[in-house]
Amino acid sequence: MPLALVVFDCDGVLLESVEAKTRAFERIEADFGPRAAGRLTRHHKENGGVSRAEKFAWFFKEVLYRPLSAGENEALCRRFASFCLEEVLSSSLVPGALETLTAWSGRVPLFVASGTPQEELAEVLRHKGLAGYFTGIFGSPPDKASLLRNILRLSGAPPEQAVMVGDSRTDQLAAEAAGALFYGRGQCFRSSGHPWHHDLTRLNLYLEKLAEKNL
Repeated sequence: MPLALVVFDCDGVLLESVEAKTRAFERIEADFGPRAAGRLTRHHKENGGVSRAEKFAWFFKEVLYRPLSAGENEALCRRFASFCLEEVLSSSLVPGALETLTAWSGRVPLFVASGTPQEELAEVLRHKGLAGYFTGIFGSPPDKASLLRNILRLSGAPPEQAVMVGDSRTDQLAAEAAGALFYGRGQCFRSSGHPWHHDLTRLNLYLEKLAEKNL
């Protein structure tokens, strides 16, 4: 089968929630003085799909030049979650997302692989009424590439028959590392060599073309 499963990132792919998380990082970095101004949020924007814990570890090492203990990292992650959860829960769906989920649920297994922590991710998708569309919902840890490999292993799907839908370079690299197909949300993928569109309104057509090869 040319199309065996589809894996979606969450923020920026299913939900228009990227800016909510950017604002949460802005609030946190404001506590660390002028030297930190803009560094954490810029790193966040350049590394979509990477977990918040990894971003905080980078921030302490590369900007503050001091170690970050596990306890400090957990506390920062809790603050981050409290800052952004309400906004994420109220965020709208990406155009085309619901139509795609409705069209493919029950036809091929659908999964979520996100850098958001597992429990928070599941809560958001339940609140938005999306959880029932998915065979599995997987958050961090581990990293995106490991999540995708785990999904492929659990499902038994050949990588070349799986599609990863993402909005970040991290998503693209994860798909390429796993040998899966990739569909990009956003014009940053214009020169990537992968199919892409500004939103998900053309994703259904792309998947249908893959499915036609099953006949």
